[in-house]
Amino acid sequence: MLKQELHQKLQQKLSPQQIQLMKLVQLPTVAFEQRVKQEMEENPALEDEPDYGEDELFDDRQDEYEEDFNDEFDDYERESIDDIDINVDEYLSDDEFPSYKSYTNNYSSDDEEKKVPYAQGQTFYDHLTQQLHTFRLTENQKEVADFLIGNLDEDGYLRREINSIVDDMAFSQNVYTTTETLEDLLLNYIQKLDPVGVGARDLRECLLIQLRNKTQNETVELAYELLDKSFDAFTKKHYKKLMQKHDISEDELRNAINEIEHLNPKPGKAFGGNTKIIEHIVPDFTIKIINGQLELTLNGRNVPQLFVSREYSEMFDTYKKTEKKSKEQKKAVLFVKQKLDAAKWFIEAIQQRQNTLMITMEAIMDYQKNYFLTGDEREIKPMILKDIAEIIEMDISTVSRVANSKYVNTPYGTFLIKELFSEAMTNEDGEEVSTREIKKILQDIVEQENKRKPLTDEKLAKMLKDNGYAIARRTVAKYREQLNIPVARLRKEI
Repeated sequence: MLKQELHQKLQQKLSPQQIQLMKLVQLPTVAFEQRVKQEMEENPALEDEPDYGEDELFDDRQDEYEEDFNDEFDDYERESIDDIDINVDEYLSDDEFPSYKSYTNNYSSDDEEKKVPYAQGQTFYDHLTQQLHTFRLTENQKEVADFLIGNLDEDGYLRREINSIVDDMAFSQNVYTTTETLEDLLLNYIQKLDPVGVGARDLRECLLIQLRNKTQNETVELAYELLDKSFDAFTKKHYKKLMQKHDISEDELRNAINEIEHLNPKPGKAFGGNTKIIEHIVPDFTIKIINGQLELTLNGRNVPQLFVSREYSEMFDTYKKTEKKSKEQKKAVLFVKQKLDAAKWFIEAIQQRQNTLMITMEAIMDYQKNYFLTGDEREIKPMILKDIAEIIEMDISTVSRVANSKYVNTPYGTFLIKELFSEAMTNEDGEEVSTREIKKILQDIVEQENKRKPLTDEKLAKMLKDNGYAIARRTVAKYREQLNIPVARLRKEI
């Protein structure tokens, strides 16, 4: 038996306009510009150049027109197309059809036009194959060698196993060869190409190839012997073991290490024609210091002024003069209204986006005023998303969207805004300090340490405690890893 029940439920849903705004807020400058261009292509009611005179731009009747237009068509949408009787007299006057003054201007007179030069040259693959074809090779050898070069990564290494390449050529190229042939081509031809070191299968082989091609002397020969016979001990910086095993002095070891340090571990990177897509960071904000005061600007470069088109007024004029309105004409008028509404919503969303970005960044700038004035990372105050959200009276998710994908250009460099956020720790005086400040002090201590006897994590923790920061050894290790500082043994020098 069916039972009919009534339930009351309260739900909160975002409107399409709010969703659109949130999506625009999280976009960085370049992606935002692309989004604007996409919207202009999809919506013919959006224009980047107004088609009306200066007097019409600020027409006093505009607000009244928009209100009447929307009210009238909201009523039409509730009726069927056949029952609609559109009266456009109130939208058209004896003068020219009033234009929308709703627009957004994303240009700034202070914006600096910065262009990134693009270079296109010979590829790394072409550079190697041109050298290879100067050797006297059979057609089969050339085909196999070309395939080998094609398997080198951007660093110039052959990371794949020889057996796998043999199988790959048989299945994909229908070329049958042997591992011996590939080994011969690799060792006697490809590894002799420029830049020196290409075709190596690991770091050790890469460095050995470069040492073999250098002018031989006692230091080069010792460096070769260290890498050839004691590579593992060398990478772990077991210097005492190396001196005992090879019966050398500290000065001789130091000279050999210096020789190895001047080798190139990534020879493929040395090729100037090695084209690689580099992401150019366009800062969303710029902070300048003018007369001791901070000035914040929002980057709106390359984003056109957006206007709501008035060309559709001709359709209303034609519709008015037509005595018998067809169903198709009524559909067209309703289509125009939808596009005009979408254009207005998009322009309003852009304006709200700019306001949200400026309000959020101004709050961050004021919160971290001492840092932006001095550039000293020890002046960064503990700051979490909630702190800024409470100041600007917005949701934490909004602050997160602004901070996670936006860059700010300062007198001290360009960096992600989210890097300014950090947790707080309490020092011995009971004051809250930023973890960024502690990391900066830790970095300074490591830079000033005696490299012959680098400090262990336990000693680093003790030194921080002496400076008033009681931090556990595990926390020091975590901060050290975040700063990309190796362990004490790997920081050792002689």
